[in-house]
Amino acid sequence: MSEIHVLIVEDDPLIASDIEENLTNVDYRVVGMAYNKIDAFELLSHTGADIAILDINLGDNMHGFDIAKKINEKYHIPFVFLTSYASKEVVAEAKKLRPMGYLVKPFDESDLFTSIEIALHNYGQIVKPKTLSKERINDRMHTDITSKEFEVIQDIYDGMTNKQMADKHFVSINTIKTHVKKIYDKLDTHSRSETIAAIRKFID
Repeated sequence: MSEIHVLIVEDDPLIASDIEENLTNVDYRVVGMAYNKIDAFELLSHTGADIAILDINLGDNMHGFDIAKKINEKYHIPFVFLTSYASKEVVAEAKKLRPMGYLVKPFDESDLFTSIEIALHNYGQIVKPKTLSKERINDRMHTDITSKEFEVIQDIYDGMTNKQMADKHFVSINTIKTHVKKIYDKLDTHSRSETIAAIRKFID
């Protein structure tokens, strides 16, 4: 359960399935697929998604904007807009909601992966406390974070996947998953987004 959790909101089931297949080929875990606004709100409330892929136009309405507003107000996770519309008016409205990316259909696998990785990295840097340090975290902890776990926390803020962390630290993916699980246990969190929020609360 230590993979990056992705929520897909797309009203075309075939496109949603394609996105899911692309993401599961790498170190991402799709925690839900919503085809409308109501389903998206329900999944956001309990899946612990770390990032959302939001189709702007759901059915005949721009409900992707409504979902983005709810994310900004309540869930505070990065999101990438997905759309067939690239008009100046739609882009201008989208910018007001501060997406971490904007994908125009049709797109390929590399576009999707690049958008998600950049989105996770940029969002992590935006919310990263200026004084992120192991000592400040441990001042508020019942069980101390180790030096290696602190390095993994920094990687989480950088939006790195388990594989990227494993390559960086020259260890197996299972070793990284073990570190992430220990971090979750110590912080009483269940996802990367919850972990980032908990650390910000600790030291801001």
